[in-house]
Amino acid sequence: MVPYLSEVIRMLQATLLDSYAEVRRESCRCATACAQAMPEHFHLQSESLLKPLMQTISHQHYRVRVDVIQATGTVIQYGNGKSVDDVLSHLAQRLFDEIPKVRHAVTTVIGEWLLHLRDRYSYFHKLIPLLLGSFTDEIPENMKLACTYWEKIGLQWEKENEEDLKDKMDFSVPPSHYPKGVARPGLGCRELVSRNLSKILPGLCHDITDWVESTRIKASQLLYPLLLHVEDHITQHMELLLRTLYQACLDEESNVVKNCVKAAELIGTFVSPKVWMTLITSAFRKTPKPSCLMVLSAVIRGSPKEIIQPHLTDLGNTLSQAAVCQQSEEVLYMEQLLCCVQALIEVCQEDCKEISLQLMKVLVTVMATPCSQHLKEKVEETMSSLAEVQRLDSFLDLYKQHIIQLMEWLSVSCDCWTCYSPEVLQLDVIATHSGPVIGEALNNFILILKTCLQPSKDPQMRLKLFTVLLELLQQPSETINSQGLFPSHLETLIEHVLAPNLQWHAGRTAAAIRTTAVSCLGALVCSHMLSPQEILKVKDELMPQIIAAMDEDSKIARLMACRIVGVLIKACGRHFDEDQFTKTYTEVLKRLDDASCDVRLAAAHALTSWFQCFKDSDVRSSMENHIEFLYQELLVHLDDPDENTQNAILEVLKEGSVLHPELLVREIGAVVHKHRTPAYCNQLLRHIQSTQEPGS
Repeated sequence: MVPYLSEVIRMLQATLLDSYAEVRRESCRCATACAQAMPEHFHLQSESLLKPLMQTISHQHYRVRVDVIQATGTVIQYGNGKSVDDVLSHLAQRLFDEIPKVRHAVTTVIGEWLLHLRDRYSYFHKLIPLLLGSFTDEIPENMKLACTYWEKIGLQWEKENEEDLKDKMDFSVPPSHYPKGVARPGLGCRELVSRNLSKILPGLCHDITDWVESTRIKASQLLYPLLLHVEDHITQHMELLLRTLYQACLDEESNVVKNCVKAAELIGTFVSPKVWMTLITSAFRKTPKPSCLMVLSAVIRGSPKEIIQPHLTDLGNTLSQAAVCQQSEEVLYMEQLLCCVQALIEVCQEDCKEISLQLMKVLVTVMATPCSQHLKEKVEETMSSLAEVQRLDSFLDLYKQHIIQLMEWLSVSCDCWTCYSPEVLQLDVIATHSGPVIGEALNNFILILKTCLQPSKDPQMRLKLFTVLLELLQQPSETINSQGLFPSHLETLIEHVLAPNLQWHAGRTAAAIRTTAVSCLGALVCSHMLSPQEILKVKDELMPQIIAAMDEDSKIARLMACRIVGVLIKACGRHFDEDQFTKTYTEVLKRLDDASCDVRLAAAHALTSWFQCFKDSDVRSSMENHIEFLYQELLVHLDDPDENTQNAILEVLKEGSVLHPELLVREIGAVVHKHRTPAYCNQLLRHIQSTQEPGS
């Protein structure tokens, strides 16, 4: 047949492109037989068949594709080895084929070439990625085939290069740490990949960031087995590898991210922390991205505990730097920051005690970021894990351990805070999330409030801090007064924090601040933490501002002001002079016309306290005209449309009736016919009558 080889080749060139599929398949078998029958002569003309084979390799019938791949393998095996470059991209494309038998055929061809191709050493860097790519094939049979070939290839190469590998075979020490459940590849396989990695990796990194999704997924799948083979040789390629991982971990395709994170864990397993810490922290200094943190957390998870331990302090300091943990409010960034902390706790366990404060700073920052409120439960779980590895009962014990240091951390910059300062939100978290522990850091907490709540400071920031204080004052015994130390700070709080902020200033924000300030004072006064003696001390300073607050536009401010006045009267009304009694009742009386029923009721209760104190006052005799006026006004409100208000006014008049009962009876007689119903007037008259009866 040798004299007719040219004619045979020309016929096959035509029939390989025949419109009938079976002819194409038969032509592939003929080409294979021809190559095997006349190898010495066939290699001279083998290239002539490659073009029609490559035109047929994507045929719609999968059986044709299989036969073409097998024929291509034989044609190149017995032909010109330099033709590998002409067919490689076509074969690589067939690894994406949806038919498993097609991928099986490609794996077989690549495996055979790596074993038997005459020029195979020249093509190792191009063929190895294709064979290793089948390690992640979804069909177990294809995976097994690739692994079997690869093992044979490694052993063969090992035998062929025995002299070169003698020292490594005799003295090689296996890594002290290795991924669990993963078999270590043989020496020949490892050496093959290591020696060709510098040629493989640039192209692979390019493919991982390719615009075609399937290419990115396939390339990312290949990264793990490659790094597994090269072990500590990864170090030489860290810059390129990390740069690629940073980009790939931002991929929209979750499989790419998943594969890259898995590969990044091997960096922690095989590369010295000195190397990866230097490179990753330098990336933080440039432009911290969520992907940098994602890679860092993966590297930490892959690192052995004893290897990472000496570098714990540096890691903790890096993560807790404002330039890192406060760099972005992006949700993904905060999630990955939390993942880094979780990875450190998971790997280092009890060793995390030495960076417990730094990790708490990071966790507080994550919880304080507005965009990451959905992470609050995860942050609490992470705090609980951090407490657990330190053998503490709960995350509250962590706060107990670090509360003073955390407050000092914040107070350093508190004089410069604005509403945009992250420290304001961090203080909110520490103060409200630490529960009773905040009661142990009152010196620092009150100092921050005193500094930041001056009228000259940013109004929005003051409003936020007053809201935090108000929340704590709702249950003081379980928060700021848990240690019983809060009363010693009351004078400072009232004099330097609350009083200055009750002063009137124009604007909605100023009004909101006054409302929260008066609400804080109300919570303080109504919580009974102030003794009558302490109330007496601050009464003269606060009373004018509280009375002024009764005219605020805010219903809450008016309501709290009425309640505070009621408490102040009850605590020290017996010490009022005529002017204070007069000013108090006239202002409170106005609130009986308030649009809010709650405010009217609070005003009525304040007047009840007023009458109670007035009974024992030395100025009672000189104020009969005021009492008459008060009776007249109250009787008008006794006919209020709201039943609750009527009942409250009735109680006020009952309390005040003991002062001048005859005068009150006369006033009732003058207005009873004007009321819609005489029922309340009659009740009041019966009460007066019962109190005047002998023995009553």
